[in-house]
Amino acid sequence: MFFYGFMQRAFQASFLISLIAPVLGLFLILRRQSLMADTLSHVSLAGVALGMLLGTDPTWTNIIVVIGVAILLEYLRMIYRTYSEISVAMLMSGGMAVALVLLGLNEGGASLNINQFLFGSIVTISQQQIWLLLGLTLAIGSLYIIFRKPMYILTFDEDTAFTAGLPIKRMSILFNVLTGVTIAVIMPIVGALLVSAIIILPAAISMRLSKSFNGVILIGIVIAVIGMLSGLTASYQYGTPPGASITLIFIFIFGLTTAIKKLFSASQYERLTRRRNITGDTD
Repeated sequence: MFFYGFMQRAFQASFLISLIAPVLGLFLILRRQSLMADTLSHVSLAGVALGMLLGTDPTWTNIIVVIGVAILLEYLRMIYRTYSEISVAMLMSGGMAVALVLLGLNEGGASLNINQFLFGSIVTISQQQIWLLLGLTLAIGSLYIIFRKPMYILTFDEDTAFTAGLPIKRMSILFNVLTGVTIAVIMPIVGALLVSAIIILPAAISMRLSKSFNGVILIGIVIAVIGMLSGLTASYQYGTPPGASITLIFIFIFGLTTAIKKLFSASQYERLTRRRNITGDTD
């Protein structure tokens, strides 16, 4: 399969996604914004439908729409600070509604293309998407290195970040925009329905294996690489949607790590109990 150009591009894209997904996923989890990725993935369908209606490349209209919605999402979050889930529900339902209306206006030949964006396709990955992903990976990596400490403060205590003079609104908007653009770029590969799982699951799994911030990201990258490459291989071999295959691999890894951790904890507890019993008998 490595002799096919589309599979080479698919593996290149998967490796780049594996580098950025744990970084974004970890911050989304810690900021209690896991559903934001799901919201932006649903809204991005409106950008795809708009591109099809205008007859242009859906990737670019998708990026423009998602950037606008990412900014709007932060504005609504500030309005409904106590009930932040309202903005998520509002934009998710509104984005899907707009997407369905635009698809209804463009009935001819839209069903096949929209299925590719819904479920993902390893055949349609272009070299342009690889370059976009590479640029996005370099941008996110550079911003993480430069703004790691300010983002760390903003994530755990927004009030302290504001008191320290950090531009919390601009930082939150920039983070939302980067997340949205990432979703818009990788959506044709893994599909809109499961793109949030690809971003969230590696970080969620690695959080059970490491307690340090950088450790979670490094382990998350390893997990993401294993899951992405294994899922792509399964998708090629069995003809299954790539997003679904990758997600199932991640869920399997999550179940496996959870079971191993429980067994390890149980064995540790048993050893501790035996030591206490031996100490008690000696006394």
